[in-house]
Amino acid sequence: MVQKVNVAACILGASLVVGLLGAGWIVNTTANQLKAYERNVTVKGLAEREVMANVAIWPIQFVVASNQLEQLYEEVEANTDKVKAFLEDNGIKQEEITISPPAIVDKIAQQYGGSGRAEFRYNANQQVTVYTHNIEMVRDAQAKLSDLGKQGVVLSGDMYQTRTEYLYTDLNLIKPAMIEQATENAREVGEKFALDSDSRLGKIKQASQGQFSISDRDQNNPHIKNVRVVSTVTYYLVD
Repeated sequence: MVQKVNVAACILGASLVVGLLGAGWIVNTTANQLKAYERNVTVKGLAEREVMANVAIWPIQFVVASNQLEQLYEEVEANTDKVKAFLEDNGIKQEEITISPPAIVDKIAQQYGGSGRAEFRYNANQQVTVYTHNIEMVRDAQAKLSDLGKQGVVLSGDMYQTRTEYLYTDLNLIKPAMIEQATENAREVGEKFALDSDSRLGKIKQASQGQFSISDRDQNNPHIKNVRVVSTVTYYLVD
């Protein structure tokens, strides 16, 4: 009877030893895995692309001066017709042209007791705006603006007021490809880092897409846009 108890005790003891060893191995393996997952690297991937603007907003401003208010309005209308004809002759569609009300200034009323007298009492500023998707047509027409001067149209406005604005509105069409390119670029950087540290790049721990930015390629070519995005990706490092 005593012998049977001793055998049972030995078996139980052996089982406990095996169980503890197994548990220790599992804990050790899990700890190593957790430790490995604690090792990570955060890298950034850049994607850039040049695109042509697809919208042009072109303001044309001219000035007319006169001492007779009725004559002033007649000259404003005549010059407006000249500008419209010039634009249509250069391929701009009628529905792409917007005419703003003229801004009339009575210089005598604004003298506030000043001794000087303006040569012309009334001054009118008129703006005609082109909104079109045909970028090249706008640029070709701008090169011929001197034709309006030859017709007696006095163009005015500072560089900011009459600056043509070029827009790119098809960002959603190129977003997926650019995000993919930025992510691939980030992975290449991560793999280089892992190689230098005698590791391998694991799964993605975290990723964030940066803000897309659209800017002029350079000061002389505002119709060519530079689209840019930076993605930030964190990878696990494994041995």
